[in-house]
Amino acid sequence: MLRNLRKIYSPNFEIKKRKKRDIKSIILHYTGMKNEKLALKKLTNFNSRVSCHYFITYSGEIINLVPDLYISWHAGKSKWGKVKSLNNSSIGIEIANKGHNIKYENFKKKQIKSILLLVSNLKKKYNIKKSNILGHSDISPDRKKDPGEKFPWKLMHKKKLSIWHDIKNTTLRKLRNKKCTENEKKKFFENLREIGYNSKNKILLIKAFQRRFRQGLISGKIDKECLFLSISIKNK
Repeated sequence: MLRNLRKIYSPNFEIKKRKKRDIKSIILHYTGMKNEKLALKKLTNFNSRVSCHYFITYSGEIINLVPDLYISWHAGKSKWGKVKSLNNSSIGIEIANKGHNIKYENFKKKQIKSILLLVSNLKKKYNIKKSNILGHSDISPDRKKDPGEKFPWKLMHKKKLSIWHDIKNTTLRKLRNKKCTENEKKKFFENLREIGYNSKNKILLIKAFQRRFRQGLISGKIDKECLFLSISIKNK
């Protein structure tokens, strides 16, 4: 149970209440702003037209902005698998971080502790599949980079809060930068579609996948490492 949450309600949500069973996914974001004060101001400003359900500060404090059963405006134009407009079926979590356009930072230990606690609680409460715990860049690869390659997806997997691959690092290192055939590249994109990714921009699609599953090299190029990662993840 999450107790003693600070509440700073945002006016940016849909008035119609949804049912508990409507919540199918969790979307993780970073704020991409200079400081958390500005981020909170934007998320609670009616004119900004954006919000989220939870905000995690640099100190790890969890702030509730929109109650779970109301649709907040965090995902925008988005798609995962056959599901469009993920605002309707998700809970959005914003994490204080300056982001790629200012100064992308490592997430603080206290933030990570709170992320694990909050996501674990929500996953259990709404019976959310770990394959539906996603980053904003997963569902909007054409527009977004968050939460980015510094987000602890592997740790999330260890806590059973995310999917991950099961290929040994020694194997992956041997596959990195090895060229793929055209048929292998085609197979890679087929795998991404099966995982849930959608985009007509191939380079941004590759980068979104790499930010999630190959965080050490965001090249926008397909190699055999990417191919084998996609095969492993597709089969999860």
